[in-house]
Amino acid sequence: MSALEWYAHKSLGDGIFWIQERFYESGNRANIWLVRGSEQDVVIDTGLGLRSLPEYLYSSGLLQDREAKEDAACRPLLAVATHVHFDHSGGLYQFDRVAVHHAEAEALARGDNFETVTWLSDSEVVRAPSPGWRARQFRVQAVQPTLILQDGDVINLGDRQLNVMHMPGHSRGSICLHDKDRKILFSGDVVYDGSLIDWLPYSRINDYVGTCERLIELVDRGLVEKVLPGHFNTFGAERLFRLASNYISKAGICHKVSTFAMRSLASLALRVTNSRTSP
Repeated sequence: MSALEWYAHKSLGDGIFWIQERFYESGNRANIWLVRGSEQDVVIDTGLGLRSLPEYLYSSGLLQDREAKEDAACRPLLAVATHVHFDHSGGLYQFDRVAVHHAEAEALARGDNFETVTWLSDSEVVRAPSPGWRARQFRVQAVQPTLILQDGDVINLGDRQLNVMHMPGHSRGSICLHDKDRKILFSGDVVYDGSLIDWLPYSRINDYVGTCERLIELVDRGLVEKVLPGHFNTFGAERLFRLASNYISKAGICHKVSTFAMRSLASLALRVTNSRTSP
């Protein structure tokens, strides 16, 4: 299957494109965002990487061909992982320039498929990307990041800047990217319009509460009008406030006890699964 078949996209305007993997039919299917700038382009999350995402970007015309004669027509391309979970980081190995938060850089560099929570089944991939492909073969490949991110860093695209916000809870290195001028938040799995997951091996409820408090502050200060999340549909500031507030309100002792049990089971399942798929 070609990259042009595997992916599909739509424009949200203002240089932002929403890309998805058409034949990965799962609640884990991550949104991939392309943000074009005057001096640099950024891909936010890369999906599973079962077909070449860079090939799609150039073949579909979303980006100028790398062999374009005019240097100005071919801007540098940076792939940013909002976190290293498999559904977001699987395609990072296809890019020359890769950015990830400091807290998860080592896990990505060693291809730690426990921390990437790699969990993929044949039933979720409804058309095989290549003949004979099986989900048990899938691994997040080790990638050496070329840019290590910290809270407060700014990714400069020329005519727009993306501010890095370290927002742990879902994972220890989760980030949001905030376009302050346009009041747009690329939220990864920090927040999306669904049940927030805090029971994975490196999830921490107390961290998540602090993160949700930062999200509420963004809304209160009028700094976010649109959220482009890691899963499902986009939403606005009112929904962001509600999602963050609801999480804080439920994060009591009962939730912590039940989450501890779920985290223990998830960790055991991931260790067993990834030991079976190890080369």
